[in-house]
Amino acid sequence: MGTLYYGDNLDILRRYIKDEVVDLVYLDPPFNSAQNYNAFFHEKDGTDAASQIQAFEDTWHWNVESEKAYQDLVTQPGKVSEVMQAFRTFLGQNDMMAYLAMMAPRLIELRRVLKPTGSLYLHCDPTASHYLKLLCDAVFGGQNFRNEIIWKRTSAHSASRKYGPVHDVILYYAVGENPTWNSPRSDYAEEYLDKYYKFDDGDGRLYWRADLCAAGTRKGDSGKAWRGIDPGSKGMHWKFTVQRLDQLDAEGRIYWPPKGTMPQYKRYREELKGKLATDIWDDINRINPVGSERLGYPTQKPVALLERIINASSNPGDLVLDPFCGCGTTIDAAEKLGRQWIGIDITQLATSLIKNRLRDTYGEKVEINTIGEPTTPNEAYVLAEQDKFQFQWWALGLVGARPVEQKKGADHGIDGKILFRDDPRATRPEQIIIQVKGGKTGVKDVRDLRGVLDREKAGMGLLISLQPPTRDMTAEAVSAGFYEHKTNGQRYPRLQLRTVKELMEGKGLERPSTVAALDETFKKAPKAKTKGHEQHDLGL
Repeated sequence: MGTLYYGDNLDILRRYIKDEVVDLVYLDPPFNSAQNYNAFFHEKDGTDAASQIQAFEDTWHWNVESEKAYQDLVTQPGKVSEVMQAFRTFLGQNDMMAYLAMMAPRLIELRRVLKPTGSLYLHCDPTASHYLKLLCDAVFGGQNFRNEIIWKRTSAHSASRKYGPVHDVILYYAVGENPTWNSPRSDYAEEYLDKYYKFDDGDGRLYWRADLCAAGTRKGDSGKAWRGIDPGSKGMHWKFTVQRLDQLDAEGRIYWPPKGTMPQYKRYREELKGKLATDIWDDINRINPVGSERLGYPTQKPVALLERIINASSNPGDLVLDPFCGCGTTIDAAEKLGRQWIGIDITQLATSLIKNRLRDTYGEKVEINTIGEPTTPNEAYVLAEQDKFQFQWWALGLVGARPVEQKKGADHGIDGKILFRDDPRATRPEQIIIQVKGGKTGVKDVRDLRGVLDREKAGMGLLISLQPPTRDMTAEAVSAGFYEHKTNGQRYPRLQLRTVKELMEGKGLERPSTVAALDETFKKAPKAKTKGHEQHDLGL
């Protein structure tokens, strides 16, 4: 079991996460690359849907909030205060300084929640990695820096008047001297194996002839003469004691060349444990643009990347935390590998995407505890007053709908959509158009939605509101008639009205089920390859 938190990760960390309970933190915060990223939703045929939603603005600006965060940091004595003041002197009041001022308190909190054996992996790009490393040195201590990992995320990238940027940076820090560590390994390339492991004793086992000596003389057993061969005369020593050499020879593990006197060690291909990972990762490819793993989230990372990190720095049952969890790749990998997990994101869109992803992959039985979302109609009222769009995204999640792009003054009467296909021969899926109203509603809203259905040639429509519909609203909805299933002839009210209270109580949308009609609202995550996976109680 895992827990999803909706809200500002700094507030969530301070309010909910206790000291020294987390084994591993991976964070992939928005880079300071002055871009706006959008979450694209793809149609079944692979074309981009015209509708999209801005998931987050990947830019930080110096403002009153940044200044306050900076002042809070520098009033506390210590290395963080010193490095932040140095940044301010060098950078001034620009966007990079704002980025660092917002990242610093979050890194301090992440250090607090990590166990003494815990680790942190900070994924960033070269525009900010050098600043973030100095900041992490101040938070974790320079002695706890382990690696700067270079992930080659693409093979080619054009650039104007500079070398093509093809890599990201992952900064790996430990909390103490003895972090959890399981040496990650990867498969050897077949070309390498075929080139070196090509000798055969006649039993089908292939082996490589490795040197038995290493440079430098020794005075112990490894420096003694063996079978008439003195390694010291050649400025070398045996890699094994002479007693072990006798054992290996008796086992047939020593190769004696027909000519010459220097024997070699038989290292069998079947005994290889894999190649130890280095700090350059060029063996994990980015997600294929048309691959089944891609869910349409622009900054989505491959599951293999997170699997390597989680396997290296945690054990089954450990707790993994991602404070910028986005579309949930860390959570997916943690669930797959039998870890407990915590995900935090500031958008309701992310929590909806993650729930859909986990249920697609692991089935409806996957346990997801959500904190921060409304649990009562009154809390829904509060969210609607605080943030119109977050309320819309949350309400759409109640019916499994996807949001559409919101353009100021021109939403065209569509807040969300559900796509389904009840006729396998159809070239395009059917649409259920959804509007979400947080304020007062009336019969005009129903008429307007009916007009949108006609304009879009949509099969069905749904109006979600906080207030119960009037009698006139209900009559107008009924007059819209019915949608008839293309193959089985079953009929459903074409225009339906639901309050948030009704949806929270389980009265959902009357629509063709996923058995009778394939739901294509979100791109489906691939099913888990294993038959089952363990669920763990967070115990926080």
